[in-house]
Amino acid sequence: MTTIDAPREAAVSAAPVPAKRGRGHAGEKAGVGTYIVLTLTAALFLFPFYFSLVAGSHPPADLYDGSPPLLPGPGLFKNMGLALAQADLFQALGRSLVVALVVTAATVFFCTMAGFAFAKLKFRGRNALFGITLATLTIPPTLGIVPLYVVMSKLGLVNNLASVILPAAVTAFGVFFMRQFLTQALPDELVEAAEVDGASLTRTLFEIVFPIARPGMAVLGILSFMASWNDFLWPFIVVRNTPTIQVAVASIQAGYTPDISVILAGTVIATVPLIIVTAVFGKQIVNGITAGAVKG
Repeated sequence: MTTIDAPREAAVSAAPVPAKRGRGHAGEKAGVGTYIVLTLTAALFLFPFYFSLVAGSHPPADLYDGSPPLLPGPGLFKNMGLALAQADLFQALGRSLVVALVVTAATVFFCTMAGFAFAKLKFRGRNALFGITLATLTIPPTLGIVPLYVVMSKLGLVNNLASVILPAAVTAFGVFFMRQFLTQALPDELVEAAEVDGASLTRTLFEIVFPIARPGMAVLGILSFMASWNDFLWPFIVVRNTPTIQVAVASIQAGYTPDISVILAGTVIATVPLIIVTAVFGKQIVNGITAGAVKG
């Protein structure tokens, strides 16, 4: 057994054993009322997207009638084609994908390291630095737009995707989230055992911390991807010549008489990737939050 295997064995032995389902609330079946409430809640959240889909498939005249249409029409793909042609949404989708993936990877990596430092490492000024980090959450993001733009201009990054990626590479929320997750999920004994066995901090991070933090990292990654994809204000200011998808969709309505159907068809195109990400990885959010909430 190598020195680093000792903390791994300790992690296995310290892992909580799943409890058997008893006759309590966890074993009860949901009633009809529960399904009704869940169905109404899902319908409430899905209605804006559904209405965008319906409105994007009808001509604008139908939307201004006394009774707006409630069923999809035949013109959705035509309006999508117009939106793609007017705003070059394909390139905007590619830019947003690059930005979202890079921001997600950077946020998860750096916030996990910072969260581990605040949760398990002892150093002078730890609580003060963490307090300052939390205090930044109370500052409205709009207050930092002007100085941030000046910095990006001095660096020559205006109209460059790096100006969108760098400010979002580390977030105070991500540091706070991973700190809370690792405080619950990572036993102190594992870190101490790795230190006693002579494992470096880098090895401890990659072989102990990151595997244990994987559920929390998945949650933070999904939330970061969605936030980066939906970001509009800062990209609108700093990358006007190379717009992301949200800025490109907004440019469709730049005329005197905007075509609402084409705009909403473009909105549907911009929303589809988020629906795919949520459908594929949505379960990770529940698993990650549950894993962080239960202390082993």
